[in-house]
Amino acid sequence: MATVTMDALDKELLNLLQEGIDLVPRPYLALAEKLGTDEETVLARVRELKKDPIRQISAIFDTRTLGYKSSLVAAKIPEERVDQAAQIINQHPGVTHNYKRNHDYNLWFTIAVPPNSRLGLEKTVEILGELAEVDVIRLMPTLKLFKIGVQLDMTGKEDGAKAKAKPSYSEEDRQNADKVVTDFDIAVIRELQKDLPVEPRPFDGWAQNIGITTEELLEAGRNMIKRKQMRRFSAVLNHRKAGFRFNGMGVWAVPADKADEIGPKMGSFKAVSHCYLRPTYPDWPYSIFTMVHGRSMEECERVLQAIEDETGIKERATLYSTKEYKKTRVSYFTPEMEEWEEQIIQQLGLDA
Repeated sequence: MATVTMDALDKELLNLLQEGIDLVPRPYLALAEKLGTDEETVLARVRELKKDPIRQISAIFDTRTLGYKSSLVAAKIPEERVDQAAQIINQHPGVTHNYKRNHDYNLWFTIAVPPNSRLGLEKTVEILGELAEVDVIRLMPTLKLFKIGVQLDMTGKEDGAKAKAKPSYSEEDRQNADKVVTDFDIAVIRELQKDLPVEPRPFDGWAQNIGITTEELLEAGRNMIKRKQMRRFSAVLNHRKAGFRFNGMGVWAVPADKADEIGPKMGSFKAVSHCYLRPTYPDWPYSIFTMVHGRSMEECERVLQAIEDETGIKERATLYSTKEYKKTRVSYFTPEMEEWEEQIIQQLGLDA
């Protein structure tokens, strides 16, 4: 599909959509007012942009505060078997991102399992490693969250090596989150995680699906943001189609006693979308992970060099994705997970 040609208004609109959409009955009208245009213009622009750079517009929930367990996972696989292994791993409905990267650990994926998982996170990853016949598989869970939130500057006005981020969802937010999830919350989550229709009153149909008013649905969503269960309601872009064709996972060997000081500094760069503290292993000394998106490898390297200059941490590696096998969103409280686990339990004769 040809890339959509974007003008200045499209780019400003994409920036606003990434920052977050107001949970109001007519969200596209609210966007139009911020942009100094009319609702129909915004609707028409979003319809076109959904053909290419916009992947989805929906609620972005915090996996952990909803009771899910998740982790980044790294695997070493013989080069000739990476594609096959990725295909096997992708069959798990909780695998959302899966990339081949330029490292001995050449397959990296994220996985989440629900509170009622019969296998649990560690056992699930062990089984996936066995099914995919990997050489080594490592859990890389988040030990501390310094930053999460992708906001790609579509206007080109910012220097990624210098631009600093607005405060974003942090470990403190996650720790303070209300982790109680009711049956009503689950019904709301199932609707708000869908892709937002491009129409004047897009929330009306979702509210009708669960037998409540639109305002009740929106109030429930706003409460989830207050309780830190939802990070924001926003657009997620297809990075490559938006022009950000490179993603460099900069990993840093940070002394344990410096992590709390260094992590926030690394996460403060706007070009860094994710910044986490993760465990180290004898063959993996890197404890802080920074994900950087850029239009070129040189742009990513400039950001990483700026981080090094500011923090003084010099021991790092940068893993670039060379193939994308899967990129989607976690679907919460859906039956697919139970079905996958039941199938695997039966297939492997497990007692779970």
